[in-house]
Order: sequence, then C-alpha cells, then structure tokens
Amino acid sequence: MLASHNLTEVTYKEILFEKRPCLDHGGKPVDGLFNAWIILNNPQQFNSYTTEAVKEVIMAMRQASNDRSVVAVVFTAVGDKAFCTGGNTREYAEYYAGNPQEYKQYMRLFNDMVSSILMNDKPVVCRVNGMRIGGGQEIGMACDFSIAQDFARFGQAGPKHGSAPDGGSTDFLPLFVGIESAMFSCTVCDPWSAHEALRAGLLTEVVPALKVNGEFIPNPLVYTDQWVNGKGQIVYGKMKAGEELAKAKELVKSGVMDLSELDKAVETFCTKLMYLMPNCLSKTLNSLRKHKLEHWDKNKESNRDWLALNMMTEGKAGFRAFNDGPKDKREADFVKLRQMLAEGHEWNDDLIRAISPQFQ
Repeated sequence: MLASHNLTEVTYKEILFEKRPCLDHGGKPVDGLFNAWIILNNPQQFNSYTTEAVKEVIMAMRQASNDRSVVAVVFTAVGDKAFCTGGNTREYAEYYAGNPQEYKQYMRLFNDMVSSILMNDKPVVCRVNGMRIGGGQEIGMACDFSIAQDFARFGQAGPKHGSAPDGGSTDFLPLFVGIESAMFSCTVCDPWSAHEALRAGLLTEVVPALKVNGEFIPNPLVYTDQWVNGKGQIVYGKMKAGEELAKAKELVKSGVMDLSELDKAVETFCTKLMYLMPNCLSKTLNSLRKHKLEHWDKNKESNRDWLALNMMTEGKAGFRAFNDGPKDKREADFVKLRQMLAEGHEWNDDLIRAISPQFQ
C-alpha cells in the first residue's frame, strides 16, 4: 500500500477536477498515465474565483502534484469566453470592501494558490479558453506554459478598479515581456490580443477558435498578418477599427466558436512532456521557476499587507463601483477623486459617494 501525501481528501464543488488519459504520439490513450485537468467553473461571472474556489484550486494543485500517475496539469475553465477575470467582484464589493483584516486573510489564500502552481511537482499548462484578465492573468503567468485560443485577451484591471496588480503581475510580467511593456500593461490596463501576447513572449502557442463554413479561420477582429498603416508602422494583433471591424464582426456572427483545436494543441503539448525523463523535467522546471519565485517570495507578504489596507480607500470605492454601478459605467469618477484629494478631502464615505457611479 502506497502512502498518501495529500493533506486531506476534497470533494470539489466550485471547480472541476478530472484525470484524462495521456495520449501517445499516435493519439492513443496510455494505460495508467493521466493529465490532471483543474477547471474553474463559474462561467456566469467569467470564471472569477470565489474564496471557496481558491481553496479548492490549492487542494487540486496539491492533489495533482502528489498523484504518481499524473504527467502534467492543465489549468483551464469552462466555456469559451473567459479563462479567468480574477477575484469575484461581487464578493469583493459585498464582503471584503472596507474589511482589510478579512481581505488580508483572503490574500493569504490567494498567495497560496499562486505558490501551489509555482511549487507543483508536475508541469502546469494554462489552457487559455478566453479572457485572462487581472488575477486571472496572474495565476496564468504562474503556470509554466500557456496555450491560447485566438479570441483570448490578456491584461490587467487593477488601477482602473481600485487595486494594484501585486498578486503576481508586477513580479512576473517583466520577466515575460520586459519592463516597458509590463509598465504599460500594469498601469494603463489596455488588453492585448492573443497574437500580441504571443509576439510579446507571453504564450507558447495560439490556435484558431472560429469556424466559418466548416473551416477554422484566424480571429478576423485583429490583424493577424503584418500590416503597414499610412505611417509605415507595422501593426500585428491590433484590433481592427471602423468599417473593417464591422465587417469582421459580421464574419464572426456567421461562424461558431469551436475549441477543438485548442484541446488538440494542449493534448499534443502534454504528450511532448510525457516523452521526457520525469525527474529531469521537474528539476528543469524548478530551476526556471526560480526566476519567478525570486520576485514572488520577496514581495508577496508586503503586497498582501498593502492590498488589505487598500480595501479601506481605493479598493473599497473601485470594487463597489464595478459591482454596483450601471452596466455602461463601472468606474469611479477619477477626475472628481483627484480634485477632492487635491483639496485635502479625507478618505471617507462622503468621498466614496461623491465619486461612485451608483450614486450619481
């Protein structure tokens, strides 16, 4: 009888945990070997993670890491709209906003989730089935590899909604894309297309997801070839505009989303990982993960402290604005906020009411 090294046995309710047979080079299942699929299951809220889901991801990562029969971990989500858009904003707005002591405990769990990915004994592949934004971007970058469907979008949301991307992006993103691009993404929060993310070095592979007349075509909403505009600048992966975008949207409506190419690419990649010496693979991963861990371990606790205290000021205002504001306006009035702070106004409920769209 082999010993169990799991901390406890878990019944998953917020996420899905599946073991799928590994495939050989011919596409046939291999006896006794599996890939563990950890699947976020909150598509109604773009697969944002609740506190309970974070706990389950930690335990699932641990379970997959300890399972002798598991070759690789696939971290993904239900549907084709979003891999993950970060923490559950309803929970943030209704429970954590204004409660820094509670949010600090939550951030302990979030930090443990990121660490459970970085410390997994198996390679972790992020199957990016849709948007990877905010905390979703952070847990995605903690993975060892990322394979995306080409309608996926990548980016941050923190400074727009009352936070800072200190759950991993300020540590990891410069390692992927360089300091200038990381600075732009983490502050301005403009999302990147999958093709832009691939070019920047954020992804291993991008595959098509739109089928028109039975054939896969590249995402028509963005430029997928080098395109030279009137100023002679090369644009790749940028969103189209005007008449071109309108035509592209009509083309999208005529097709269907199909993630079978994404599944095929993920399975093919996991097969490549199977045909490697397991301990040599693990040592190589851990040697390379040190570059992420060097920054993550240095900053995660002080970042947790700041993120908790921020729930008394900009976090409280920003998350409640996003959760409670009208659909067409979910951001605080940034200009009014800056004006009031310039006048020396203290952070209190009167200030929050003055800048919040739900009270306008």
